[in-house]
Amino acid sequence: MRINKYIAHAGVASRRKAEELIKKGLVTINGKVVTELATMVKSGDVVEVEGSPIYNEEKVYYLLNKPRGVISSVSDEKGRKTVVDLLPNVTERIYPVGRLDWDTTGLLILTNDGDFTDEMIHPRNEIDKVYLARVKGIARKENLRPLTRGVVIDGKKTKPARYNIVKVDPEKNRSVVELTIHEGRNHQVKKMFESVGLLVDKLSRTQFGTLDLAGLRPGESRRLNKKEISQLHNLAVNKQK
Repeated sequence: MRINKYIAHAGVASRRKAEELIKKGLVTINGKVVTELATMVKSGDVVEVEGSPIYNEEKVYYLLNKPRGVISSVSDEKGRKTVVDLLPNVTERIYPVGRLDWDTTGLLILTNDGDFTDEMIHPRNEIDKVYLARVKGIARKENLRPLTRGVVIDGKKTKPARYNIVKVDPEKNRSVVELTIHEGRNHQVKKMFESVGLLVDKLSRTQFGTLDLAGLRPGESRRLNKKEISQLHNLAVNKQK
C-alpha cells in the first residue's frame, strides 16, 4: 500500500493532508524519512508520523453541531478550544472533514477515515453544503443572481450556487439568505456574499449532503450510523458516474 493511503487508512489525516506531511519530511518508515509519495509500506514496517507510530483502528464517524469560537482543528498552537476537545470520550484519532471558521457555527463531520474524507471534500463530487447567512443589507434576486453562475474570489471562479432569500428586514437593513455550495474554499461563503455587496455577520452550516442538525444543540455530537455513512458515500459515487 502506498504511504499516503496507509496514513489515511490509519486515521491520521486525509490522503491530501498525508501527502503534505510526507513532503515536509514528517513521515518515517523503519526510522528512515520518506519524501516520495509512491513509497510502498510492506507488512511489518513501522510507520511514524511526527515521531509517533501509527496503526489501523476502527473507522468512526461523528456529527457535531459546532458552536461559535471553536477551532476546526485537532490542536491549536494558541491553546484555543478545538472541535476535537468537544468529543473528549472518543479514543480514536479523529479530525474534522473540511473546516468551519471559528465564528461559523453548525454541522461538522469528524472521522478517522481518510478515504471518506476525500470523498466528502472533493469538489467534483458536488455534495451539497447548505449555509444560513445573516447579512448586512437588503438581499434581492438581482444582486444574488451572479452566485448562480459563479463569482470570482481570490482569482478563481466558484462553482454555480443556489440561494433562497429567507427574510428581509428593511428597518434593520439586514437579510437572511440560505446558500447551497459544493466547494469548501477558505472563507468561501463570506467572500461570495461580499462579491455581491453583502457582508455576513452571522453564519451557520445547516446541512451537509443528507445530514442535518436535528436534535443536536450547539456543542453536542452523535455518532453516525451505517445507513447515514452509506448515503453520503453513495452521493459521492453517483456524482462520479
